[in-house]
Amino acid sequence: MMLTTKINLALAVVFATGLCITGYISRAILLENAKREVITHASLMMESAYAARAYTIKQVKPLLTDRLDEVFLPQTVPSYAATQQFTQLRETHPEYWYKESTLNPTNPSNRSTEWEADIIQQFRNNAALDEITGERQTPTGPSLYLARPMRVTDSGCLTCHGLPGDAPPTMMALYGSNNGYSWKMNEVVGSQIVSVPMSVPYERAQFAFRAFMASQLAVLAVIFVVVNVALRMIVIRPVRQMATIADQVSSGDLEVSEFDGGGKDEIAQLGQSFNRMRRSVEKAMEILER
Repeated sequence: MMLTTKINLALAVVFATGLCITGYISRAILLENAKREVITHASLMMESAYAARAYTIKQVKPLLTDRLDEVFLPQTVPSYAATQQFTQLRETHPEYWYKESTLNPTNPSNRSTEWEADIIQQFRNNAALDEITGERQTPTGPSLYLARPMRVTDSGCLTCHGLPGDAPPTMMALYGSNNGYSWKMNEVVGSQIVSVPMSVPYERAQFAFRAFMASQLAVLAVIFVVVNVALRMIVIRPVRQMATIADQVSSGDLEVSEFDGGGKDEIAQLGQSFNRMRRSVEKAMEILER
């Protein structure tokens, strides 16, 4: 096997190993960054829901409380405000999703599904747990969800969700007396869940990964070419020249010119040593001929 072939095989192994390692690490980093970006978006959406709830409690509900004896207005309910805000958002971004999932809701549309109930149960089992993130498949592709517990911390919530007899009659007339009652203080009754699509950030991460790997391949290709050119100019050609001269001298042709290699590197030193050895052979041959 020729020297250039051996060196190229060694380079190929090193380059392939390096590409695999850097590709694995860079892809993992890019996907993790994409996931963090999605979590940031989900957190902003969750904070937006909190803001809608706070606005309803502080500014909307006080203005409409006096009308509860006449008619129950869902607009006074914080969860209704947050949900309606996201309903408006989904008209232009249907892939985004928000729900105040509840095990025992007043409004049946807020009732927990099986996977949502599992999340709520985790919050109920671990009082110190304040956030859960995960991934799930949806009809529009993979989505990341961010969930936070809904815990009864305000005794005012029990006005509507305590004993059925204490709830406003207008509310019971609208929703009935079978659901959304018997809540207790500090009890986790549900979870706020935001779902954000991961397809776009993942596509960006994949594009960045492909661009990075393409640039790596381009750089390695340039290095491969430069190394081969340098190898041929600096090592292979002088060695072949010396090999040709040595072959001619060994065949008895002492008229061949000496190796002409300038410079002070190892190849040049080898060439000088080769020329001295050649001259020594010529002198030895002259002595033998006498």
